[in-house]
Amino acid sequence: MVASRSVLWLAVALIAWEALDRALHDSVLVAGPIAILGHLMDNAGLLARATAETARNAVLGFLWGNLAAAALAALVVVVPRLERVVSALALLLFSLPLIATGPILRVLFGPGNGPQVTLAALAVYYTTFLALLVGLRAVSQSWTDLMAIYGRGRWSTLLRIRARASLPYLVIGLQIAAPAAFLGAMIGEFTGAERGLGVLTLRAMRGLETEATWALAVLSAGTAMAAYGAIGWLGGRALGYVPVILLSASRPRASRSFAARLIEAAGIALLVVALWQVAMDAFDLNRFFAKRPGDVLTFLATPANRQTLLAALGETIAFTIPGYVAGLVMGAGLAALLVLSPPLERATMPIAVALRAVPIIATAPLLVLAFGRGFTGTMVIVAVMIFFPTLVACLQGLRQAPGQIVDLFGLYSASRWHLLRSVRIPAMLPAFFASARMAVPAALLAVTTAEWLATGRGIGVLMAMTASTSDYNMLWSCVAALGLVAAAFFAAVALVERAVLARYAPEQLA
Repeated sequence: MVASRSVLWLAVALIAWEALDRALHDSVLVAGPIAILGHLMDNAGLLARATAETARNAVLGFLWGNLAAAALAALVVVVPRLERVVSALALLLFSLPLIATGPILRVLFGPGNGPQVTLAALAVYYTTFLALLVGLRAVSQSWTDLMAIYGRGRWSTLLRIRARASLPYLVIGLQIAAPAAFLGAMIGEFTGAERGLGVLTLRAMRGLETEATWALAVLSAGTAMAAYGAIGWLGGRALGYVPVILLSASRPRASRSFAARLIEAAGIALLVVALWQVAMDAFDLNRFFAKRPGDVLTFLATPANRQTLLAALGETIAFTIPGYVAGLVMGAGLAALLVLSPPLERATMPIAVALRAVPIIATAPLLVLAFGRGFTGTMVIVAVMIFFPTLVACLQGLRQAPGQIVDLFGLYSASRWHLLRSVRIPAMLPAFFASARMAVPAALLAVTTAEWLATGRGIGVLMAMTASTSDYNMLWSCVAALGLVAAAFFAAVALVERAVLARYAPEQLA
């Protein structure tokens, strides 16, 4: 029955898609399933080789990025004092705009797959880090107290207690990472690779080859969806349980003064600047394209340069915030709807995965053509980019409601809506805020990509122009400015998160 319904939904979607293509037969916006299938069959050999190349780079980046994420999450849990420093450095690295870092990586690595693997790893490590960190903390205080009574240290508690508690959240992170790794590998191929789906996508877009663009989008989406489904299936087979332990509140920590927080923030900023300078000098990178902090400060001391940067940055922020909020609301709202109506999930999740798996460089021009080059088009691009991670995280979070409470509500014949509002949404909050933090750099990536490809305004197009003209002073200034904006957004989300979780999930603040 489940399989037949899925096939029925797929058939309805394909028929509607083909009908839309025939209704807009003179448009360059849509290509129907029949035309796409024809292109795939006519170019099967070329597409198979390109898919294998991109998939290989994506898998390597997926492995390295997730290994780094697991190491960072374990370090933060074992040495809590390092959390803010590690989180800040991880955020800043993840916030580096791919359209700026791609060309720089190509210069550093030269020919080969170095940029593709690196960008794939950068695209996945932070989301897995956040999801895994939430999971490692999702343990009862009584369990950690018991380990302490028996003289077990933090490493032993991590391996014996926290690791098992983190498994559902690790699955979340890996599922989100699968499409992201494929996207990162494709963006790496845009920087001058010789083969891969990214190379073919860029060629098809420049030639306005609608059928080829849609065929490549469908192929990349299908590959990412297969990886997403495989990870979910393996996770379900490995876990096979629902949470049954009621999390006891952790001991409250003493609040820090504003001055202490300010000093800590200043210290982290100085550390970032020092690492920036040391990294450039240690690798003896050419100063022509590898700018140091002093070069950026000197460049921005000129009023004209500073005004150009701030004007572009202001436009970018104005488009980012509404799309960010819309994506979070849509993702969390749809997750709640799917929990209330489970059969709807089988029809909805493939579409959601496809939206995330299709490269933003391919969807951005199409969305702009559909919604315009102004506010609405850019907001839609940002919302689509962050909608899927939010949906996956919130859906898993809603299912993390302790079984004891769910059974109790069942004994009193509580409605699904009552259970959702009183039990599942509070259980979802840690995952929701983790996705909200993931979405900060993702939103900036989406809006800068949209500006670069379609709208022709904002800091995205400024970076593209400066990269093409080798104005690396402005390019590095843009990167630094986006890093500061991401850190500010992240701090704002963290303030709200701490206020909410202090009441609903205090173990996350321990």
